Amino acid sequence: MKKFASLCFALASTVTIADEGMWQPHQLPSIADKLVDAGLKLDPSSLTDLTGFPMGAIVSLGGCTASFVSDKGLVATNHHCVYGSVQYNSTEDNNLLKNGFLAKSFKDELPATPGSRIYVTEEITPVTKIINAALNSNMTGAQRYKSIEHSSKSLVAECESDSKYRCSVVNFHGGLEYYLFKQLTIRDVRLVHAPASSIGKYGGDIDNWMWPRHTGDYGFYRAYVGKDGQPADFNVDNVPYEPKHHLKVNKNSVDEDDYIMVLGYPGRTNRYRTAFEVENQFTWTYPQAKAYREEIIELIYDNSAPGSDVRIKYESTLASLANYAKNYGSMIESYNKGSTLTRKQLLESSLSNWIDSDNARKNKYGDALKGLNNLIQQDQQSQARDLILGYINYSKMFSTANRLYRLSLENKKPNIERKSGYQERDIARFEQSMKAVNRRYDADIDKKIILAMFKHYMQLPKSQRLASLDAFFNVDKNYNQQQFQAKLEKMYQTTKLSEQSNRIAWMSKAPLEFTNSDDPFIQLAIATHAERMNIEEASEELSGNIQSYRPKYMEALIAYFNSQDLPVYADANSTLRVTYGNVKGYSPQDGLVATPFTTIEGIVRKDTGISPFDAPKKQLALIKEKQYGEYSKQDLGSVPVNFLGTLDITGGNSGSPTLNDKAEFVGLVFDGVYESIIGDWDYDTKLNRSIHVDIKYMLWVMEHVDGATNLIEEMDIVE
Repeated sequence: MKKFASLCFALASTVTIADEGMWQPHQLPSIADKLVDAGLKLDPSSLTDLTGFPMGAIVSLGGCTASFVSDKGLVATNHHCVYGSVQYNSTEDNNLLKNGFLAKSFKDELPATPGSRIYVTEEITPVTKIINAALNSNMTGAQRYKSIEHSSKSLVAECESDSKYRCSVVNFHGGLEYYLFKQLTIRDVRLVHAPASSIGKYGGDIDNWMWPRHTGDYGFYRAYVGKDGQPADFNVDNVPYEPKHHLKVNKNSVDEDDYIMVLGYPGRTNRYRTAFEVENQFTWTYPQAKAYREEIIELIYDNSAPGSDVRIKYESTLASLANYAKNYGSMIESYNKGSTLTRKQLLESSLSNWIDSDNARKNKYGDALKGLNNLIQQDQQSQARDLILGYINYSKMFSTANRLYRLSLENKKPNIERKSGYQERDIARFEQSMKAVNRRYDADIDKKIILAMFKHYMQLPKSQRLASLDAFFNVDKNYNQQQFQAKLEKMYQTTKLSEQSNRIAWMSKAPLEFTNSDDPFIQLAIATHAERMNIEEASEELSGNIQSYRPKYMEALIAYFNSQDLPVYADANSTLRVTYGNVKGYSPQDGLVATPFTTIEGIVRKDTGISPFDAPKKQLALIKEKQYGEYSKQDLGSVPVNFLGTLDITGGNSGSPTLNDKAEFVGLVFDGVYESIIGDWDYDTKLNRSIHVDIKYMLWVMEHVDGATNLIEEMDIVE
């Protein structure tokens, strides 16, 4: 087991023994002995080679992780990661979410959701010196923000001189370090296979974050390129991409205590946040955001019948809203039960004592924590308004009009000066997002979202509201819901932005054409634009000021732990990481021990015939007849479905391949247990457990339930 600092749990010189840490590839040599001790059979240094095996087989989907599992570009990931593409291709008459989807040949594969991408990381270059060279202590916050932004965009532009690459500059430790990531970008992504939701989402929101679990959370994409082997837009003549490396599938799976690791792109953790930030997040932000999400969920359910075309359009949105609503609720519960804040405060006290004990440290770091907290307090003054405006953006018409008008203004600037999201490199994806609107939009629900959120908006102090928004709806003095609703009704009846051809046409129009437009949502975008830009500029000023304090605070924390010879990992930030541990159960409460495997018999015991516990009748019959094929696990006497691991994961790791000690594919990580949800902020080695789909279950369903033998034959399967 490895020994390092847990910045959430370590107090003064306390040492944590845990499978904690999301490690950057270049850090692995520093913990090589720990990897070997845990059971890794590969040379740990091989994991630092991004274009070698196995790292070259790991890809990002831009929100989920995936991996190549054949030499023909077959990509394995989670069912909930391909869910949007399944939903996009579903209709009321052909509901792929309900029935599942399998392409028996290349020609049967369906285009994924417009804008879908597969990113293959090829280079990671440190660029901290380049970013910092343009900064000085006399800058305002806005100047600092824009300097970092300009340097980053310049580095990205140079990196993307070859159009097949997508590049990004990412900060680590709050801006203490910067790295340039270069990723091959595959633009033709197709849906290959997804089991029915009654397998892929078995247990639904009820079982989400829970154990025991019986979910077949897997699906497959395929990467396509032009005939020259280079990334290309969708074309029927494109051919499957042939990756340099792909994972072999070990159908023997794993046993209890076996070494496992996950290579992937974890989204975001916050283990280095200050106590002041932690308290606000758990006592205000999460409760408020949870309430708004649940309100929108109820709104959608109340206004769409199950299985209807409207409900299908919003299934992906519902899944995302529900997932995070439950996530927030459980984190609040864990926070209230535990001692996260107290231990964070004690850690900061220990850090301050360490700084104050040395004049050099005091001169260098003495104002870091206080200065950072003062700025964060400023940011919190507008958090109620910002959160409500964020949820109003769930309205497609509201957000689409704002984005289109912003694009027309950004197009007037030199490309390097345009905001991220509006540069030439972004236009193809922008257009694809415009094309995707109608498969996720219903006018009645869209309108009701604005109505619901506007009630909360009107409860803000007038000083926090947008005067331009109030004036547009004539609510600056008195809010009359009926009048407001009547105006919205007319706006939705009049707007042409609900038509795809019109949205695409507006992408190339000049600001004057927007000004002369009588489309009500475009008029709203124009009326509120200046005030929204003022908010953005104020946010950049504050962000730039924070960027002058947080790196200093992080440098102090890292120096404090390194003074005790303890290596430190960076918070997750959607970049490639390695986390490792073992297959292991846990004891969530006194007198209760959870074993690390579930079996297919558990599916039958849970089944009610009603969603989300409505396994396919064919699957239930196979289980009752004990038709295990070659996928039974001897010590279980059945086919394993899911297993637990001690790996440190978070959102974004979804779809990451679970690998054994020889880097062979043995499953997919897709969730964590209820007690570990707070792991984004806090870490407990006794309770933190990751949940994985067992490869035996994947193969059993593919062969015996869905008949996906063509995919099994395509993969390299080893004993």
